[in-house]
Amino acid sequence: MNSRSIKMISILGAAALALAACAAPRPVAQPEQPAEAPKEQPAAPAGGEIKIAILAPLSGPVPTFGVSTRDGALLAIEEWNAKGGVNGMKIVPIVEDSQCTADPAVNAANKVIDQDGVKFIIGEVCSKASIPVSEIANAKKVIQISPTSTNPAVTVGSDGAVKPYIFRACFIDPFQGQVAAKFALETLGAKTAFIMLDQANDYVRGLAEFFEKSFTEGGGQIVGKETYTDKDTDFSAILSKVAEAKPDLVYLPDYYNIVNLVAKQAKEKGLTMPFMGGDGWDSSDLDLTAADGGYFTNHYSSEDTRPEVAAFIKAYGAKYNGAVPDALAVLAYDAANILIESIKAAGTADDTDKVREAMKAINFKGVSGQITFDDNNNPVKSAVVLQVKDGKVSYNTTVNP
Repeated sequence: MNSRSIKMISILGAAALALAACAAPRPVAQPEQPAEAPKEQPAAPAGGEIKIAILAPLSGPVPTFGVSTRDGALLAIEEWNAKGGVNGMKIVPIVEDSQCTADPAVNAANKVIDQDGVKFIIGEVCSKASIPVSEIANAKKVIQISPTSTNPAVTVGSDGAVKPYIFRACFIDPFQGQVAAKFALETLGAKTAFIMLDQANDYVRGLAEFFEKSFTEGGGQIVGKETYTDKDTDFSAILSKVAEAKPDLVYLPDYYNIVNLVAKQAKEKGLTMPFMGGDGWDSSDLDLTAADGGYFTNHYSSEDTRPEVAAFIKAYGAKYNGAVPDALAVLAYDAANILIESIKAAGTADDTDKVREAMKAINFKGVSGQITFDDNNNPVKSAVVLQVKDGKVSYNTTVNP
């Protein structure tokens, strides 16, 4: 899910930024450690250890994102260790709270690389945190795979060069913005749209730009665009402008904490047009009453009938007290499996050049779909659009690349 610049898609109807049933909130305080391997499984491997860092926002503005990310990645690692680890080595997770913010994320990255000796990082969640981490990891030849950071700058530098050691498990913002615009134009029949955005948030700004480009190229008109900050709590002035403009749709590509405030105040003002956003809406803390009637793009839907989805939901629920995984958990699980499969294929955990080459060539059947990587280390995969209605999030459509 940019601050989490967290996003790629095709049109939709299913879990846009794919998110259906959301995971029940769980305490953020202590990272849950992988359970002991079942007795029927092989004993813990005795051929050494591989350290994998998980950088996730367990505190800060979007802690549910961090909990889901941590838990999805830990489940994958637990499953590998239960089967004997990878290449005869036990996987040791190192969890750090990176807060979805640049400075804490950079500090966490430097700590796990320089102090813990980590060569592999899963994270961060938010693009504004993943981008600075990627500069550090790439320079030190540490492989980083972000589960959810959708801003193109995570894997491609400002000079246009691909960062060879940086990957992601999610589609990127241009795709997500394109999917949202197409859905708005073709499925919702929207001819006009109003955009609300936090200009300082890489994720939000990127989605807004790509939505606007695709929407106008498709014949739509932007009748208003207003900015706010992540510290704002009163959106009445902007919503008054929305009321005056009378758009067919309001595009609000922010995280759930902002969506909750804006959507509630919009309802109080009597605004009835649908709001739409990206995968940042996907959270167990999304206010389903306030967001009722809205849509968002996502990476997966729990209503998907593929066996990979059903098996993951069952395993996740068994591990985490019946919780239904959100897209953050799914993408972290996929990211961890992609990384570990690549280490296995490379036959080494010491040579990150060999591991990244194995990852570039992977063809992985994940919970979020079939995944291969393009030239920019971005996955080629489908997207879904989800609808918030009657107190729940439901699948609407799937969009293929």
